[in-house]
Amino acid sequence: MAHLAPAAGPAPVESAPAIRAEAVSKVYRLGAVEVPALFDVSLAVDPGEMVCIMGKSGSGKSTLLRQLGLIDLPTSGRIHLEGHEVTGLPESRRARLRLDRLGYVFQEYALIAALTAAENVYLPALMQGQRRSQCRARATELLAQVELADRMDHRPKELSVAIARALVNGPVIVFADEPTANLDSISGRAVMETLARLNRELGITVVFVSHDPDDRRWATRLVALRDGRLESDERVAP
Repeated sequence: MAHLAPAAGPAPVESAPAIRAEAVSKVYRLGAVEVPALFDVSLAVDPGEMVCIMGKSGSGKSTLLRQLGLIDLPTSGRIHLEGHEVTGLPESRRARLRLDRLGYVFQEYALIAALTAAENVYLPALMQGQRRSQCRARATELLAQVELADRMDHRPKELSVAIARALVNGPVIVFADEPTANLDSISGRAVMETLARLNRELGITVVFVSHDPDDRRWATRLVALRDGRLESDERVAP
């Protein structure tokens, strides 16, 4: 699957992890109250892994995903993307990395109801300055990958549209926050099968958060958090 354009930013460091957290801590401040969410978490994700971050509600798993995905800034510690430290970059540079190098699938999908499935998918590519015809061709390819080729001009409701959109700019990593949380078991399985197939067949690195023990079967790596601390980290056969 060809990218629309080379992603911006420095060249990846050879043999470096796709993403690495180094002693990352996060404390949320609510007025005068401090709420610690992560404590000195260190984690490296290699290219091509499918990582499941698990833990009970309040364990810090979504907070960790936000740090790894450059959506939030850690209170202390560092994040390295493809061997380059990115924690201290200006927000404009981090925003460009999010657009060019990372893909996201949110619980609420974040789809725009007024746009068709194809338009939702290629919107990030338009933001890169690509030609509309080229973007639509890419969207067509991706919607076929998630088995929605016949619904390009429909108004989107499927989570698979959000998955296709996450891939449009050829990201290094796709982050998914509880992608099956609001779905029935059949729909949830279909979503995880799609993510696993993209990981397996296209080599896309996937990091997803789940509280459902059944979702661990899709992962090649299981990371467990408890009370904001790394409890375990193991590689498994999917």
